[in-house]
Amino acid sequence: MSVPTLFDTPVLHRLRDCERVLIAGAGGGHDLISGLPIAFALQEGSKTVFLANLTFTPVTRTTARQVAPGLFEARADTGGPLAYFPEKHLAVWLRNHGYPDSVFLIRKGGPADIRAAYAWLARELHLDAVVLVDGGTDLLMTGDEAGLGTPVEDITSLLAAHALDVPVKLAACVGFGVDTYHGVCHAHFLENVAALAKLGAYHGVFALLPGSASVDAWLEAAAWVQRHTPDRESIVSASITDAARGEFGNHHSLARTRDKEIELFINPLMSMVWGFDLDAVADRVLYRREIAHATTPFEVAAAIEAFRDHIPLRPRRIIPA
Repeated sequence: MSVPTLFDTPVLHRLRDCERVLIAGAGGGHDLISGLPIAFALQEGSKTVFLANLTFTPVTRTTARQVAPGLFEARADTGGPLAYFPEKHLAVWLRNHGYPDSVFLIRKGGPADIRAAYAWLARELHLDAVVLVDGGTDLLMTGDEAGLGTPVEDITSLLAAHALDVPVKLAACVGFGVDTYHGVCHAHFLENVAALAKLGAYHGVFALLPGSASVDAWLEAAAWVQRHTPDRESIVSASITDAARGEFGNHHSLARTRDKEIELFINPLMSMVWGFDLDAVADRVLYRREIAHATTPFEVAAAIEAFRDHIPLRPRRIIPA
């Protein structure tokens, strides 16, 4: 692989020689949406891109095609509960704009279930790269931080991707600051980034700036999915897209935050993409052995809490203003 220069986008540079790339949402919900700028940029470069998401949609209430245990494929014409089916709404937008409309749904389960789904995707799609995307920053929490955010889905996906024998595996976080409302200490996130930098596993950041075709397409797709998910719009996705559009401070584009009088701090850092070596991120998860044999998300959550009950936690820190 060629050596990157300052004129390269660091994360995308590592995908330069890859031809078949999976962009996957780590934590479910709208996480996949945050990976769309990378997906569209790769497609502009004539790469074959596949999309997958750990889904919160009850797949048994949809007509999504089951392709493997715990793994389904949704398309624009897939039926299901339209009030909350972001993957189907994304598929409709993709079809309407000339993109392939296939979105894979990974049903929530234990680590072995999610690992099997990723293994099928890697094998059957002949992947040479995986990019796991987190809308937020809690994907980087190792286990001893003051707050972990919502780790069950993120870390289960992370460890599943870690188990793959794929040439390039990257992790990306989008939305610095949004996990404050989930208890994440962002000083600890930055501390973890620094630790990854020492390992050579931090691949820098880039901004999602309107005006490029991939970013403009993402903003349009994200807005479409939000409009078709009434009363369950993603606060994380809205914060990231609002930041990309230049909004600042206590700006509310969603009634669900405005009506609850939640104070927001929309800012340019929220629209930055932070890139990392996925295997290095996974190797730093302190409780990975404790959850390895869990069979359900509930068991994963219990194992994490039990682990944290017996270790010293880092004290919460404030980023100096």
